[in-house]
Amino acid sequence: MNRTKLHWLCDGGIPPGCTFLEAVPGVGNVGKIVIDGLVKKHPSRTLCWVLHPDFPPHASLDDDGLIRPPRLEVKSVLLPNGSTVITVTGLMQPMTAAGQFEVSETILELAAESSSERLLVLAGLSAGPEERGIHVICSDSKYRTQLEAEDIVVSREKPNSGVIGIAGMVLSLAPTQGVRTAGIIAETMGTSCDVMAANRMANWIEHAFEIPLDLDLDTTEETAARLMEAIDPMGTIEDLIGAEESEVSTDFYV
Repeated sequence: MNRTKLHWLCDGGIPPGCTFLEAVPGVGNVGKIVIDGLVKKHPSRTLCWVLHPDFPPHASLDDDGLIRPPRLEVKSVLLPNGSTVITVTGLMQPMTAAGQFEVSETILELAAESSSERLLVLAGLSAGPEERGIHVICSDSKYRTQLEAEDIVVSREKPNSGVIGIAGMVLSLAPTQGVRTAGIIAETMGTSCDVMAANRMANWIEHAFEIPLDLDLDTTEETAARLMEAIDPMGTIEDLIGAEESEVSTDFYV
């Protein structure tokens, strides 16, 4: 049984046919900066919270001074051309493999039930200082063929160490829900908040999928500063539960 719960904050559910963008903090926080930048710059509203018992037990104050549970937030964002994208993000992900699997299933169910046009998982990949590539990966051969027909190069080699966490689960489980899903992976040196990589990712998405994100360096720099203020007091998952840091290749992300 999936232990994930949705707490709806508005009526009407998810608008149909929208692109989903998903990201959580990870290497360079690249995808997280893009999504937070969108929410900051464009009109948005929170549709629901994604709750799970395996999130770190850390409740926090929101902008109104109200204590809120650990969660992912699903928001609708109105873009300059009048279209809407759905964002899924938060400051954390479940601390267990089972929790990450269950939350990922729920995200895919939301996308499937709303007949989402596509779901893009945004993440960073640790790389050298001169590497600035964007890699696209997916788990469905038919969708890969469709992307390549649109002149989007889909990687068959990177990331060669695989994908962990919610990012990996959403990407790999997508065919089970019939959701067209692609990972958009930006190479980054892995600094706390890689603003330049986030801008490269946003620009790439604009051109590849013709989605007018309309972000700029000033927006992402301010977003990155706010993100670090939010993340630093929390520490890592290992800090919260007192566990030792596991040894994971730097080629992993999220």
